[in-house]
Amino acid sequence: MNKRILSLALPNIITNITVPLLGMVDMAIVGRLSASHIGAIAIGTQIFNLIYWNFGFLRMGTSGFTAQAYGAHNFDEAVRIFVRAIAIAIAVAFTLILLQWPISRLSLLIFKGGHEVIQLALTYFFVRIWAAPATLGLYAIKGWFIGMQNSRLPMWIAIFLNCVNIVCSLFFVLVFHWDIKGVALGTVIAQYSGFAIGLFFLVREMRRIKPHTTIQLKIIPLLKASLHWSQLKLFFKVNGDIFLRTVCLSAVFTFITAASSHISAEVLAIDALLMQFFTLFSYIMDGFAYAGESLVGRYIGARDSRSLHLSVKLLLRWGLGLTLLFTALYAIGGEWFLRIFSDKPVIIQGTLHYLFWTLIIPVCGFSAFLFDGIFVGATASRTMRNSMFVASATFFAVYYLGKHFLPAHLTDPFVWNNILWTAFMAFLALRGLLQALYLNKSVYSQIK
Repeated sequence: MNKRILSLALPNIITNITVPLLGMVDMAIVGRLSASHIGAIAIGTQIFNLIYWNFGFLRMGTSGFTAQAYGAHNFDEAVRIFVRAIAIAIAVAFTLILLQWPISRLSLLIFKGGHEVIQLALTYFFVRIWAAPATLGLYAIKGWFIGMQNSRLPMWIAIFLNCVNIVCSLFFVLVFHWDIKGVALGTVIAQYSGFAIGLFFLVREMRRIKPHTTIQLKIIPLLKASLHWSQLKLFFKVNGDIFLRTVCLSAVFTFITAASSHISAEVLAIDALLMQFFTLFSYIMDGFAYAGESLVGRYIGARDSRSLHLSVKLLLRWGLGLTLLFTALYAIGGEWFLRIFSDKPVIIQGTLHYLFWTLIIPVCGFSAFLFDGIFVGATASRTMRNSMFVASATFFAVYYLGKHFLPAHLTDPFVWNNILWTAFMAFLALRGLLQALYLNKSVYSQIK
């Protein structure tokens, strides 16, 4: 079982590590321009996190449903699941493009910053928004391949996409001097390049499984077979829960950036750098979470209780091992890691005062990531939603109560920011704890 977990997790880790690597390259490029550029990338990236995270069900719901269909050897349903996901993805993407101006205005109400920071962030937004069809389409493609127990193909697509992004961003900034617009344009070109490659391999996979299906692999018949209301109802029920869960997740991360920007421009830049530690750990842990989606969904679909229990137990062991590894790495090389992103002494020195939080992130966060994958594979969306509701409410309660009861003489930016990070750690830890308590009821009970 460990071999099977690693065969799924390692390609996903490589896939995921390219995502923070891409953000790190963007941060490294603009981090040598000015603090305003760092803040603008932080705000611009968070705007798209706020948008795209809310539609993460296009990947998560697709992978869970597809894995269960794969385990049951129902390839007709596996094909229909993808058609539903991609149809919704494209419809949502074009809606976002049409609404780009009001979205940008709303973003200005959420995030604060100096005039230069806001203008740079808006420049980034209005270029990158045109990648929405490719970005959301890739969510559906990635989720489908993960559900089909194929983690390697999303890995190669992600590597190709991110190589294109890095090359284009560096070229546009260093050669054409297009500043933050060049970074955004590099992302747009890369997303469409990855989407085109993904569609190519998707068509090949559909042809490969065609002998095991009875439906016609043509656009109109596929749409008719896939978009019946009875089928869409379950799809929207599960994905509606995931959507609400992700809205809460987006609200927390958006609030962190917004709260940082309200404290000061320096704290905004500091927290943007600290978040790189969280991002790196989260994407590596998500490699094992994606393996959990594939295996848990497969074994539930196959009604294999023994393999289901074993896969969950081993996934949690891998999570504990990675937690110890990253805690040690951050303790030893935290300051060196910071200098990758910025050469501004003031920002680096300011960040060092908060570096101890990077040692707590792995401990509080590992189980939340793994249980997300396990519950997605089981399509246990209601428990995911409810645990996120409680954890998000706890985050805001800890933050506002902490500020409310703070003595007046301690209301300085350093203390405020530590309260913010305390609330974030409580949020991460509670998510994992609540899902652990409901593991038997929401996951194991499905095949008892």
